[in-house]
Amino acid sequence: QVNLVESGGGLVQAGGSLRLSCAASGRTFSSYTMAWFRQAPGKEREFVAVISYAGGSTGYADSAKGRFTISRDNAKNTVYLQMNSLKPDDTAIYYCAADRFYYGDDSRRYHDWGQGTQVTVSS
Repeated sequence: QVNLVESGGGLVQAGGSLRLSCAASGRTFSSYTMAWFRQAPGKEREFVAVISYAGGSTGYADSAKGRFTISRDNAKNTVYLQMNSLKPDDTAIYYCAADRFYYGDDSRRYHDWGQGTQVTVSS
């Protein structure tokens, strides 16, 4: 199990950028797939991006492709989500998630979750 703490959210104008960070505890962070999900008010939690334990594989939701980049620094036990060209539709609470054995976009398969960080994009 890892404990996850997100940071970097905030209020930004449409077209702007934010970089989210997710700091993980534990010495086995480099063994975990890491992912970002988001949940907007009144909507289901949805997949944003995923990165494999060593960073060699990444995947994105269609809504994130070309605008968001997921990366990780295993020496710092941290995963990042660089978000560019933000739109009002990106407004949501963003969560990072971790799992030792699963790589994919199904939130039900992730074992560990952070508390989330709010991202608000104004038009």
